[in-house]
Amino acid sequence: MKFEESKVLQQLPKQFFASLVAKVNAKVASGADVINLGQGNPDQPTPDFIVKAMQEATADPASHKYSQFRGMPNLKQAAADFYQREYGVELDPEKEVAILGGSKIGLVELPFALLNPGDTMLLPDPGYPDYLSGVALAQVKLALMHLSADNHYLPDYQKLDPATVDQAKLMYLNYPNNPTGAIATPDFYKQTVAFAKQHQIGVVQDFAYGAIGFDGQRPASFLQTPGAKEVGIEMYTLSKSYNMAGWRIGFAVGNADMIEALNLIQDHLFVSVFPAIQDAAVAALNSDQSSVKALVALYQKQRDQFYAAARKIGWEPYPSGGAFYAWMPVPKGYTSESFADLLLDKAAVAVAPGTGFGASGEGYVRVGLLIDEPRFTEACERIGKLNLF
Repeated sequence: MKFEESKVLQQLPKQFFASLVAKVNAKVASGADVINLGQGNPDQPTPDFIVKAMQEATADPASHKYSQFRGMPNLKQAAADFYQREYGVELDPEKEVAILGGSKIGLVELPFALLNPGDTMLLPDPGYPDYLSGVALAQVKLALMHLSADNHYLPDYQKLDPATVDQAKLMYLNYPNNPTGAIATPDFYKQTVAFAKQHQIGVVQDFAYGAIGFDGQRPASFLQTPGAKEVGIEMYTLSKSYNMAGWRIGFAVGNADMIEALNLIQDHLFVSVFPAIQDAAVAALNSDQSSVKALVALYQKQRDQFYAAARKIGWEPYPSGGAFYAWMPVPKGYTSESFADLLLDKAAVAVAPGTGFGASGEGYVRVGLLIDEPRFTEACERIGKLNLF
């Protein structure tokens, strides 16, 4: 007996990262010493104090019961305290905080918590590929906001099609940006709030890399903008800030109606997150953030080392202001995909083609700043021998 997937599942986008990993694994299997610059998975260990908090909570029998459906009160309070302390944003922990099993869950489920089939949402292009999963599952219409270096990879709201804007009900942003490393300015967020109010569009700011800013710049929270809570929410994950990617814990904060929609759909899909993980998250958020500062300093050092190595071979990067990526132009005569394939085939260096993040990523590849300096240098030396620049 054969069971076919539903039409909804058949419409899901192809998992870009899965195909990238398959290519890299095939090259490794051939015996090649692959330098993998295509990954976006934090490679540093979780700080010891967070691990210890988890160990202690795991040993507590109270952690072995079902979690509270909408998250533990102490974690919601820690999230509210974190935003008050770090960004000066006041939040009601019960009405304006939703606990998530990683921010991806919130990003994918929110469209079918707030939209009806056939409604329109705006997504950045290039952007995080998994945003498209929510579009397919919710059976909503997609309109892309073209991002380019000319406008610092920020949407130009004046250039969006007026008819599309009138139909749109939800919009996603992501700063610091994956894949470009661009950051948003307070003035841009003010424009966003005004645009959202004028057109009655909900805003979701994906703040996954919120802690990671370079050159003395600290990324601003969207919620610091006057009126932001009236129009939207911000998604925060502990994956990048605290090297907790595999722990799957995050939260959404902001507009009470949007938070309630998230909580309601999760009431039906989950029974929250293992309590010990929530206790570990409390320890992370309530800490002095020295581990985060050390991590940001490491990423800044690795960015600068990669930039120096790339410039030696004539490969000039787009200046990254945050996240842990370098956005690198493709040489003439190549597409993003063909250039990435060439580097893997001829230099055993893996990068992520920009088109994996949308059509507007054409002409670039994404490099993850997640390996040690000697390998950065070696990767650029291998690429340099191809005489492409």
